[in-house]
Amino acid sequence: MIESTVTLLAMRGLQATAFSDVLAHSGAPRGSIYHHFPEGKEQLVDAALELAGERALRVLDTVAGQPPKAVTAHFLDVWREVLKRSGLRAGCAVLAVTVAADSPDLLDHAASIFRAWRRRLAELYVTAGMAEADAIRLATTLVAASEGAVVVSRAERSLEPFELVAQELLAATP
Repeated sequence: MIESTVTLLAMRGLQATAFSDVLAHSGAPRGSIYHHFPEGKEQLVDAALELAGERALRVLDTVAGQPPKAVTAHFLDVWREVLKRSGLRAGCAVLAVTVAADSPDLLDHAASIFRAWRRRLAELYVTAGMAEADAIRLATTLVAASEGAVVVSRAERSLEPFELVAQELLAATP
């Protein structure tokens, strides 16, 4: 159910992801959602945020010890593949929650995930020899610009905006 929620958030957004959609997508019986998430949709979305955040960190761990340009390229490759595999229909579940949630708790959780991504990217850059201030700046730019590029590419139904931003980010990476 959590995996299905991540997928549905990335494709439909927060408002268009209901318990019934999660049940249909996951094939789970109706009673199980209320058993595992007695506090409701917010509890399920919170669990989905956690999964999406951890998954991205694990993907970043695969490029530990590589040069900064390889780290940047890998991060961009992940988002490029999300766009391609989904036919430009999926984006970031964390962003989907961020732009639609009224809950301060969900917003705080989304913010902590983005901070964790930026922190891990900066650590990878510093380990590869970048100065800490430059690494923090590049990590923040990479997360913000790639998230925006995914959104614009989805809206325009074209990879072109993403690829243009990716070129700039790679050019800015030593």
